[in-house]
Amino acid sequence: MSENIMSKTGQRLFRTSMGRRQFLKASAAASGGLMINFSWLGTAQAQTATDAQPVRLNAYILVSPDGGITAMVPNPEFGQNVMTSMPMILAEEMDANWEDITAKTADYSPDDYQRQFTGGSQSIRQGWQSLRMAGAGAKTLLLMAAAAKWQVPVASLTAQNSVVSGPGGKSATFAELAQDAALLTLPEEIALKAPEDFSIVGQSKTNLEGHKVVTGQPLFGIDYKTEGTLIAGLVHPPAFGKTLDSADLETIKTMPGIVDAFVFDAMEPDYTRNYFDTTAFTKLIAIVGEKTWQVLKAKKALQVKWKTFDSYSEKMDRFGTLVDTAIPGGLESTASHREKMEALLASDLPVLRQDGDTAAAFANNEKVIERTYYAPYLAHNTMEPMNFYANVTDDGVHVAGPLQAPGFIVNSVASRLNVPPGKVRIEMTRMGGGFGRRAYSHYLVEAAAISARVKKPVKLMYTREDDMTMGIYRPTYMARFKAALDENNQLIAYQVDGVGVPEHSVHADRFPAGAVPNYLARGDAVQSNITTGAFRAPRSNFMGASEQAFLDEVAELAGTDPIDFRLALFEKAISSPVGDHNDYDAVRYAGVLKQVREQSGWDTLPASVKKGVGAYYCHNSYAAHVVTVTEKNGSPRADKVFSCVDCGIVVNPIAASNMVQGAVIDGIGNAMFGEMTFTDGQADKDNFNRYRMIRMNEIPSSVDVSFVKSHTDPTGLGEPPFPPIFAALANALYQHTGERFYEQPFVHKLESLNV
Repeated sequence: MSENIMSKTGQRLFRTSMGRRQFLKASAAASGGLMINFSWLGTAQAQTATDAQPVRLNAYILVSPDGGITAMVPNPEFGQNVMTSMPMILAEEMDANWEDITAKTADYSPDDYQRQFTGGSQSIRQGWQSLRMAGAGAKTLLLMAAAAKWQVPVASLTAQNSVVSGPGGKSATFAELAQDAALLTLPEEIALKAPEDFSIVGQSKTNLEGHKVVTGQPLFGIDYKTEGTLIAGLVHPPAFGKTLDSADLETIKTMPGIVDAFVFDAMEPDYTRNYFDTTAFTKLIAIVGEKTWQVLKAKKALQVKWKTFDSYSEKMDRFGTLVDTAIPGGLESTASHREKMEALLASDLPVLRQDGDTAAAFANNEKVIERTYYAPYLAHNTMEPMNFYANVTDDGVHVAGPLQAPGFIVNSVASRLNVPPGKVRIEMTRMGGGFGRRAYSHYLVEAAAISARVKKPVKLMYTREDDMTMGIYRPTYMARFKAALDENNQLIAYQVDGVGVPEHSVHADRFPAGAVPNYLARGDAVQSNITTGAFRAPRSNFMGASEQAFLDEVAELAGTDPIDFRLALFEKAISSPVGDHNDYDAVRYAGVLKQVREQSGWDTLPASVKKGVGAYYCHNSYAAHVVTVTEKNGSPRADKVFSCVDCGIVVNPIAASNMVQGAVIDGIGNAMFGEMTFTDGQADKDNFNRYRMIRMNEIPSSVDVSFVKSHTDPTGLGEPPFPPIFAALANALYQHTGERFYEQPFVHKLESLNV
């Protein structure tokens, strides 16, 4: 356990009561108070002066004899740039020369690292303090080694650019001190730098893996292989609601290159799933061959009969709480889902939050507006399809590949193979996209089960069609909003009712909760056998779109500029908040709106420029966008986008800007074209020729990004810019076409307008 304290000189210190044998383990309170375990692995391993191997100062930092410093990155990379930003934090506190730094993804090791999970925009937020501790701790040991060597006080020494300097012109490189430093005991108090003293954090640094990515180096899971690795493919039911009846496996076993074909359960029937054990089809057919093409040919040749299953229930361990989940049988369709959501929305939904008396407020005011919004399922469509390497032997399980959350699957694979979790080694590779899809890494368990069966190393490869038709999808949602204005055009009542399949989307305590005297939030869900899961900014990606589009219409009803309308509400939330559980900071929320207003020239743009605004809070950060629309080839298109984000300290501005630009383009693409539909349980789209995505000539001409200057610890970036871009685009399209956009994807409305 460690605590965050201040020295007499105001220096930020960390005090740990743990020994040097433990380091930085997950801190549930990493963003606030600290409960950090330390694990100084490797530091007690004495090394001689002749050793040519890197010296491990702690689990995060290795120093090589040639002066190179390897930063071990605990979180898997899927484009959010942790392979650069996390080393920057380490190097900052270490006072290392940035040119000495290289990065390597660490294996999954809960004894060594904090939360090894890429998701929820939490990698930097959750790792911030731990990484700073690691860097500061390593520097402390190096200073102590120099002090002992020169017989001078530690306080008389400084570190800069991987060199320790002392009195009388003494100096030594980190590499020269590392072996002695590794044998020292860390003191109880470790000093951290003040943010105003940062020289690496806050400066734009080139992506450490950028050259490897663009030159096609084998970084991704799909590149991973070892000698003798077999290729495995899967055959799954053609529709949700169906399962295997029978299959002619013997015929394809005789095909050239096919090693084995068999039916297997990805999870044992009596297995209690955890929350991320979601998998669409547990009974699968595996085909194992020498080469990919041979496996694909066998998949195509396989004769299979499927049957519809009946309703059942399954038990799930939802973060320590056992819940029973009903899985309906039968074949479901998008049309039936819409009917059920509309019926549910018309019913008396469970109340999630109520302030004041909305019914009376709606009855007593003439200006009342009500609108309903809809969004379809979305497929993740990661550029790299699901894949994983597995080699199961008597000595243990070695798996390697792209996944977001190794800690969520290690027990699942251990249970499936009946081995202790400690026998499972998870090697993480770079991911070719994730967006939440790879938090559900059932494909790892499938690969391991196949390897155990054939007793060979295998690489399981999903095809694009497997990936698009085997789940996991963004749920489909519907929400109805209602607002009332008083005689002064003040928002006096607000109601949001949300439904969805299989979850509703309502965040009851978010804006405008707290800014409206009469507020009601309700929600309920329709059960389904179509598997869904996290999709970039879960639930927020719909609520940010619909809520902000609705508020634009309410502002118009009030005869007020849409930014002025929102700022007035934030002022109410600041000066006289309603309720005690408003999960946003109105000052920061208003701050991004004010900044993007100035950044975009909102008040001075000519009337001929059609523009829209959207702002939203999620994943601990605030984002606002202004979109302008122009006509291209006869259709309105997002032209310029101005984005402002308050995510606390920005570690690497150029990478952060890239993340916002990516979120903007991703959001515009999904808002305009994203849609997965189902007919009789079958996904209607199975490849990119049918699943419309944004094209290069459809992206905005520019995305101008700014950040609110802050000394607040980082609060998350990957997801917050995503939800409000949907609304900013919808509001801009309204200004251009005169028509409101209530349903995604917007392309259908534009087609109906012949524009």
